[in-house]
Amino acid sequence: MSAGPPAPDAAPDAPDVLVAGDAGDAPDAFVLGAPRVHLRRTGSTNDRARELALAGAPHGTLVTTREQTAGRGRQGRRWSAPAGSALLMSLLLRSPPSLLPLIAAIAACDALGASAAPGERERIRIKWPNDIVVEERPARAATGGARLAKLAGILVEGRPQERWAVLGIGANVAVRLEDLPPELRPASARAPREPGEHGGALPAATLGLEPADVEPTLARLLAALRARLREPAELTLAAWRERDALRGREVAWAHGHGRAEGVDGAGRLIVALAGPAGRTALSAGEVHLREVS
Repeated sequence: MSAGPPAPDAAPDAPDVLVAGDAGDAPDAFVLGAPRVHLRRTGSTNDRARELALAGAPHGTLVTTREQTAGRGRQGRRWSAPAGSALLMSLLLRSPPSLLPLIAAIAACDALGASAAPGERERIRIKWPNDIVVEERPARAATGGARLAKLAGILVEGRPQERWAVLGIGANVAVRLEDLPPELRPASARAPREPGEHGGALPAATLGLEPADVEPTLARLLAALRARLREPAELTLAAWRERDALRGREVAWAHGHGRAEGVDGAGRLIVALAGPAGRTALSAGEVHLREVS
């Protein structure tokens, strides 16, 4: 599956362009990336894809851009990257599977790992529910496990009652960390923000490639999504668990803390609690790593 023709590297005053893409001879359920709308600049690719969904765009419609001015992630956080340096895409999926957030995270690991240097691939993992992170090497690890830096983010939005979803993915393919806002640079996020907890956004990570590598990475991501969407749920869960960055580590959230023990069959995070409380399952929300002494 290709991502279609390369997106034009539009001049600042160029109009948006429609890239037809190539659907090939795959069944409709697995056609991804066609048609494709490539935007020179937009507020949010997810917002544009939602507009297209409401207007009746077909399954597999892809929106990409060189620059987002109002990109967002989970918990309303801003997604920031210099123009032309990140993979910024939103994909319309009709009748999406219930495990779509997990499927998307696995596919992103597949694609970004294929684009990374050989020695870096095994460090690309998933922080529940679907942040794509890079684990620091053991020599730089904090007490209790390697620190994490965010390489890519995933945001799924839609209308379940109308059986469609927009899958937004942003990945730092060619981002230079020194060009990011100070709060996202790794050095600014080393210390815990509260005693015992790493609150707020993770520091950023990047593949450190060139802008010309964004389009090939997109092609790999679409191919990985197409392959992973074909898999049964048990394979999805097994693949996710192999890439779990939190299992066995102390985590905290708004109403408690405990030790992460992987995900259940619905993709919920299982956490072992201290004392007689036993275990709990988190279906949504934000969790943070906790320092342990």
